[in-house]
Amino acid sequence: MKPVYRNKSGQYYLGKCEEVLLHKKLQDIQGKVNLILTSPPFPLNKKKRYGNMKGEIYLKWFTDLAPLFANLLADDGSIVIELGNAWEPKRPVQSLLPLQSLLGFVSHEKANLRLIQQFVCYNPSRLPSPAQWVTIEQIRAVDSYTNVWWMAKSDFPKADNSRPEVLRPYSKSMQRLLKSGKFNAGRRPSQHKISDSGFLNDRGGSIAHNFIELESLTPGCEPRLPNAFSMSNTSSNDFFSRICREKGIEAHPARMQVGLAKFFIEYLTNPDDLVLDPFGGSNTTGYAAALCGRRWLTIEEREDYVEQSRLRFEDPALRYKK
Repeated sequence: MKPVYRNKSGQYYLGKCEEVLLHKKLQDIQGKVNLILTSPPFPLNKKKRYGNMKGEIYLKWFTDLAPLFANLLADDGSIVIELGNAWEPKRPVQSLLPLQSLLGFVSHEKANLRLIQQFVCYNPSRLPSPAQWVTIEQIRAVDSYTNVWWMAKSDFPKADNSRPEVLRPYSKSMQRLLKSGKFNAGRRPSQHKISDSGFLNDRGGSIAHNFIELESLTPGCEPRLPNAFSMSNTSSNDFFSRICREKGIEAHPARMQVGLAKFFIEYLTNPDDLVLDPFGGSNTTGYAAALCGRRWLTIEEREDYVEQSRLRFEDPALRYKK
């Protein structure tokens, strides 16, 4: 139970999260984790080399994590979990397993959790899938998004949507409106009454939406990401991807986007808070936490992913933290 590596901001453990988190050496973090941010193995119906379970086995395993995670949370802490879709084997029909897993997790009687909000993370660059039904039979649309579920033990977990790092840049039309100081006030067809100064308060940006575009949804329009980091996971020019290629390392194939991790860290935690990722992979969460000045603890059961994750902390962007 020694971390495989540690640095100024965090530590990385090798093993199954269910075993590592129950070890006596980690009992001092019970009730002190401010954010559990993770992308666990998705409930897929086809075995992937990076590991996943299927059917009822997955459902019981995932549901049983709820009380374990809840006990780790601070009273105002949050759990944010990214879950993708699954399809029934050899059928053009979506599986209910992801939804059943979510419901089992959030309603576990020993966890006392509640669902705070759903986010949809849309990636227009995802390859057409499921390929059999999208590109071969041509009877289904591309499965191009994942759900991100925000849960907590309290109705009012720590959160601040006014932070500059969380706000979306104003659209060009809103910038023009603020500059001119004029807009069409009055009652709308929805019966909402807009005051003469209702839209003239410059807050530095607009409140983030729960629909997150990894790239622009509208041709010709710049994506208004909720922070300055590009959220696209298709970029081959980020530091981690470049150094993996240089060293002949095949990077983790299902990495969370750094921008997505950074958004929730900035939104739901304060500097020096503790962020946990129990399914760390290449440690996107730990890297994003370090960028944001938070402490991190990461767990992963595959040693090759733990080893490649070290490369993230050679990124010059973190130099000021060393």
